[in-house]
Amino acid sequence: MLHLKNKHILVCGGSRGIGAATSKIAAAVGAKVSINYLSNKQAAQNITTEIKNKGGEAEAFQADISNESQANDLVKQAINRFGEINGIVIAAGIFEGELLQDMSGDFWDHLLKINLKSTFLAVKAAQPSMIKAGGGSIVIYASTAGQRGSDTFSAYATSKAGQIIFMKSMAKELAKYKIRSNCVAPGWTETDMATDKINQYGREDIIKSIPLGRIGLPEDSANAAVYLLSDLAQFITGSTI
Repeated sequence: MLHLKNKHILVCGGSRGIGAATSKIAAAVGAKVSINYLSNKQAAQNITTEIKNKGGEAEAFQADISNESQANDLVKQAINRFGEINGIVIAAGIFEGELLQDMSGDFWDHLLKINLKSTFLAVKAAQPSMIKAGGGSIVIYASTAGQRGSDTFSAYATSKAGQIIFMKSMAKELAKYKIRSNCVAPGWTETDMATDKINQYGREDIIKSIPLGRIGLPEDSANAAVYLLSDLAQFITGSTI
């Protein structure tokens, strides 16, 4: 049976969209959840309150994980609250696009900092704790754009491809510590971050391109992530769902 009882899961970007769904589902199957947020304190508190009202354990922590000292402090605070980390989920990021001819170097740098550098810093900060815990699971939310490329979203796609190859590298490097590393790569998903883009590209056209005939829900991706965090996936590493 899938459960995360006695597991401490840190969800970076856990207060909105797919991250929020991950926080709630992980708590529902028994995890103690540290919810990281960047700026929307109320949203993070709403998620923690919802989890606690249902009998779960959760705490919200503010940090910009693209900043190394803040990423390190986040991990320390989470450990002080719930003990060593058994799993980390990287759901923090931005979804923005520019045509190549219009894209500035600052835009490129900012997007890769938020989506890719933050992934590295958060995983690096959590690694010692996961080793002390005797192993664990890293789950990074990438994107199908990082597998196939995406016109007008080349910087975003590059950041997501970077996450995937970083994950594969960590799967090899950290296996000796019994730390598994995997990605979930959602396609179009109904989140506040994606709604404008879905409408811009045409909701009906997008739905027609999806074999199952609907746009994904945050819970669809979160269910896959929680599976990868659990012992049911204890022999899965280096993979992208």
